[in-house]
Amino acid sequence: MFFCVAEANQAAWKLLDHRRLDPERGASSSYHRMSDLRGSPTDPDAALMNDGRRPALGYHDHYVVDGGRDRIILYPLVTPADVMENTPMLDLLWRVRFRWHLHPKRAVGDTTYGTLENIQAVEDASIRAYVPLPNWDRTSFYGPSQFTYDRERDEYQCPEGRPLPRWTVKYTEALIVYRADAATCNACPVKAACTASERGRTIHRSFHAEYLERVQAYHETPGYKKAMRKRSVWVEPLFGEAKQWHGLRQFRLRGLDNVNMEALLVATGQNLKRWLAQAGWGRRHGPQGSLLARSTAPVTPVVAST
Repeated sequence: MFFCVAEANQAAWKLLDHRRLDPERGASSSYHRMSDLRGSPTDPDAALMNDGRRPALGYHDHYVVDGGRDRIILYPLVTPADVMENTPMLDLLWRVRFRWHLHPKRAVGDTTYGTLENIQAVEDASIRAYVPLPNWDRTSFYGPSQFTYDRERDEYQCPEGRPLPRWTVKYTEALIVYRADAATCNACPVKAACTASERGRTIHRSFHAEYLERVQAYHETPGYKKAMRKRSVWVEPLFGEAKQWHGLRQFRLRGLDNVNMEALLVATGQNLKRWLAQAGWGRRHGPQGSLLARSTAPVTPVVAST
């Protein structure tokens, strides 16, 4: 029996090992980033990051926070700065659900976390993905939102009412391409505002566009707008508190395991201050903001990083 348990533990999911940088990793793309060429001989887990002044070796600290007024930090995680902020989102969410036996209804994050992979996984778990989507209309031509998709005909219509039928499929990119007739497009009086191509305007639609449309529909609901306001007021100040009052502006230890232990202790201290304020211990609450607020609302995980 002991052998079976030990063997099962060996196959356990180890989050830090999963997110640790490989010292022998190659270039991340066709060009070399600074982090591909520079590293620390004393802290090989650290990676280059921009702290607003100059590139420096460091880490990203991630928090999953209860969306209620208590602002309890449910799980902290530190990853090398070379790991994108949105990469560990699903790992953090599943970890929190398993560890605390939670069944969240909404997951809130900023635009960085609004990747198709994250949205699809969260929505498939019956959790609403409250994340902003990239603004694809930031272009000098008509943006995709000005084209209407006809699901029955499987085609788009341009602002002038001309059809863009299905033209081809890019399976490697999971995209469907719709293109207008070149002759019709070139004769259009508003072509200069639509496209510079002589082959007709094209529109790309993701294989998983239904997920994006569902999340886009959330943006018009009062619940989404309230969640965004709460995130900016209740989540971001936790990082400021950790940096200013708990010394998390710079880690004292080195190595991924050690900095995670340090971040865990800081998050525990932040949670303890709120618990002590709720319990009425002491007269001085300390610099932690509104500690006496209490909420019995369902937990909404809010993911953020710094």
